[in-house]
Amino acid sequence: MDPRRGKAPQTASKARAATSKASAQGVKGPWEEPSESPSATGAARPSARKRGGVGASGSPRNSTPGSPERLQVRARGARAKKAPLDAEDAVEGQAVAAPKRESPAAGPPPPEPTEGPGLGPLVSAPGAAPGAWNPRAVLEKLRLRRQEISLAADTVNGVVDRLLRSLKRGDSEFKDVALLRTGSYYEHVKVSAPNEFDIMFKLGVPRIQLEEYRNTGAYYFVKFKRNPKGNPLSPFLEGEILSASKMLCKFRKIIKKEIEDIEDVIVEKKKKGSPAITLLFRKPKEISVDIILALEVNTSWPVSTKEGLPIKHWLGTKVRTHLRQQPFYLVPKNAKEGNGFQEETWRLSFSHIEKDILKSHGQSKTCCESNGVKCCRKDCLKLMKYLLEQLKIKFEKRKELEEFCSYHVKTAFFHVCTQESQDSHWHTRDLELCFDNCVTYFLQCLKIEHLEHYFIPGFNLFSRDQIDKISKEFLSQEIEYERNNGFPVFHKC
Repeated sequence: MDPRRGKAPQTASKARAATSKASAQGVKGPWEEPSESPSATGAARPSARKRGGVGASGSPRNSTPGSPERLQVRARGARAKKAPLDAEDAVEGQAVAAPKRESPAAGPPPPEPTEGPGLGPLVSAPGAAPGAWNPRAVLEKLRLRRQEISLAADTVNGVVDRLLRSLKRGDSEFKDVALLRTGSYYEHVKVSAPNEFDIMFKLGVPRIQLEEYRNTGAYYFVKFKRNPKGNPLSPFLEGEILSASKMLCKFRKIIKKEIEDIEDVIVEKKKKGSPAITLLFRKPKEISVDIILALEVNTSWPVSTKEGLPIKHWLGTKVRTHLRQQPFYLVPKNAKEGNGFQEETWRLSFSHIEKDILKSHGQSKTCCESNGVKCCRKDCLKLMKYLLEQLKIKFEKRKELEEFCSYHVKTAFFHVCTQESQDSHWHTRDLELCFDNCVTYFLQCLKIEHLEHYFIPGFNLFSRDQIDKISKEFLSQEIEYERNNGFPVFHKC
């Protein structure tokens, strides 16, 4: 996979043997930033900081089965067949802007979104090997078409603009909202069809004080530092705390009232604990739109994020410093509390930073630009997202996959990018092997029940209070089956 080695491509069987050997090495140490650049040896990988998960009570979990450990990706030494480069699937910019280039993937972008113990070897079938399936053919199937994007944009943009005008009208507590462009369309990693949108309405808040909820690092109570009298958000106070549930309830009422007069658009039933208000467009084709309220905070990021965003050896220290100077967001996502939710809590959101990382994803500043060298990072993420999406469709009548989402896949992908930081590790001819690296890493996270939040190292997305063990084992078995059999789920339409 690394062209600097000067070796001829290895056979598929040697690649699989190398992988098994790498996996069998298990966990080799705590997560931490590397002391030297991976380019120094061509094989060194950043590891991650050692952190405890979050127990059922919300307190940090000690080092037990599922504790974070260094996860290895597939050993390099084999290359997939060279294939033609894939085009971007969307154009950054205004939702109804004219396309800047002619290609099947180009066109007007969608509506402005305007979210311990050692590790044994992975199970693999003797006959499974790179080359058993064609990732380029799958990506071609996933490429978004101009006509579909234009139709979705025309359908959704008018409703979004109408909602924005309604929220800004009169003395509404939300009159200062603005749209924030985030989501898979603006990250250029949307797959399948333009039938799902994430639209964030951001609202600046005055000086606030955050009170961490049960040492989670991710969930907080919000208080105002000054007397909130005269503050337009004072009606949403529960004592001194800004109530996420009260604020979301009012936000939902305004949107629901505005939608009543729009034909073929309905508001779906509220999902407990979810920060999203979901609109369902029935014509001209079914489209789901998640509207999310976000508080914009222009202060230093919380202490829990200090060791997060480990991109120093990938994108550079200056880039990390610049990104951490950006505001952060709080969304009304409630923390789990026993069998219910703590409805006054807010959760940290860094979707805008994730978008920036994916936009400028290479060590080289010109990676994937029109005159730059292409990499396969985004293609790998698209395939990972599609794999989970297809498995959720395949097992839609079962409950095991309900708690998994594309954010889990994206987080694991970011960690692989941190480990494999060099652009040469992601050459387009190595797409199949790079994708297998991502699959291997995700499987290891499922097996040890630990997926470290990319921005909040102390928060374990795969802790048992987030997702039960049976569900993780089920997903792990299904992914291993897919990998060992040439991903048959990719061929089901």
